[in-house]
Amino acid sequence: MLWIAVCDDEVTECSKIAKRIREMLTEMKVLCEVRQFYSGQELLQSSESFDIIFLDIIMGGLDGMKTAQIVREKAYDKLLVFISASRDYVFDAYDVEAFQYLLKPIEDQKLKRVLQKAVCKTLERSQAFIIISRDRQKKKIFLDTIFYFEIRGRMIDVHGTDGVFSYYGQIGALEKELKGKGFFRCHKSYLIHLKYVDVYNRQEAILDNGERIAIAKRRYEAFCGEILEYMRGKGGIV
Repeated sequence: MLWIAVCDDEVTECSKIAKRIREMLTEMKVLCEVRQFYSGQELLQSSESFDIIFLDIIMGGLDGMKTAQIVREKAYDKLLVFISASRDYVFDAYDVEAFQYLLKPIEDQKLKRVLQKAVCKTLERSQAFIIISRDRQKKKIFLDTIFYFEIRGRMIDVHGTDGVFSYYGQIGALEKELKGKGFFRCHKSYLIHLKYVDVYNRQEAILDNGERIAIAKRRYEAFCGEILEYMRGKGGIV
């Protein structure tokens, strides 16, 4: 299921764009939920998590560019698509790692191409996986579903959205395999997925699910560097 937000302070325009997105994704046989917002403040107050955000730049109150900056600070892995009647903000869009920039009135072919690219991008993010073995069986686990790995002697516990799965493994080999894929060994016993870090200090990282993971004193500076680099790579404002 693809979650999409359309934010435009012109109610008629917002509804029109949302309707076209629903129709196109239905034709593409992509399940989706499209929500409409009529101000940047309303979008930021939403508790829903969106994969793609279509955002008008020129809006009353909180404009689209400022809204995008706040979105990036909170969730740096979202795909942002700016929609505007003006070309004047194209270069500003690079500052928040915009996925696309569409000019109003939006042509159907251009909107469809953007949606096709966005669907592919979202699938790429969710389909990376590792293969682990236990009891002569192999199991595929998608990286996007893993919160962290916990090391217990020769055992490795995979903590993820589907619960905990344990197997025999070497943390050094796992660390090398996941290098550059958003994971960091913040403690001798933990290999953490940076995507799910909500808050951190010198002692621990608190994940989106509320779990607290220890950060070794000697690894704290490296952890800070890694998470900031990860945020930059995902379009974060740092």
